[in-house]
Amino acid sequence: MIRIDILSIVTELLDSPLNHSIIQRAKNKGLVELHIHDLREYGKGKYKQVDDYGFGGDAGMIMMVEPVYKLISHLKKERDYDEIIYMSPDGELLGQQLANSLSCKTNLIILCGHFKGIDHRIREHIITREISIGNYVLSGGELPAAVLCDAIIRLIPGAISDETSALSDSFQDNMLAPPVYTRPADFNGWKVPDVLLSGNPKLIKDWQDNQAMKRTRDLRPELLKEESED
Repeated sequence: MIRIDILSIVTELLDSPLNHSIIQRAKNKGLVELHIHDLREYGKGKYKQVDDYGFGGDAGMIMMVEPVYKLISHLKKERDYDEIIYMSPDGELLGQQLANSLSCKTNLIILCGHFKGIDHRIREHIITREISIGNYVLSGGELPAAVLCDAIIRLIPGAISDETSALSDSFQDNMLAPPVYTRPADFNGWKVPDVLLSGNPKLIKDWQDNQAMKRTRDLRPELLKEESED
């Protein structure tokens, strides 16, 4: 089982994506524990302040170091954590191999930034890994945290009813997945490739491998370059 603690100042944004579909089934099966913590409960002073103006006069508010430090210190007293992750647009780009690696961990913390960002001392002294879901900026780290959780949890054995399905996903071997089809075999004259109806496993596997290569070469050729450099 894996435990993931998510730290946020807008916890409502995590309600829907983390309480449905595969993630909810994994929780029901006891495969994952998800704990969402409101950083405002550890805020400073009477009004539970979690942000302040930045030194240097730049525009925008910055998340303060104290609430983050207090909450993470509290969690670390209860258990050891494999990684303390900050969702950041300038972090390590999330890929399938990283998701595979994190799915084998036991305890993770994910910190969701907000406003202009977080006090850099958090990144220097507390965070162990920074992860980005793409080269763009969102309003906060909650949606990226949900994306990361989904990418991790679906890989846990038992989370998906057919475990081999996850192993054949795009990017597992630096290749895009081949096309997939279902019934009917002929719709409006749009036909499923004959090889998939042949019942010959070898021919089907060869066709899928060729299609995966073609799609990767045509749509994401940089993946083939990454594979050759490994």
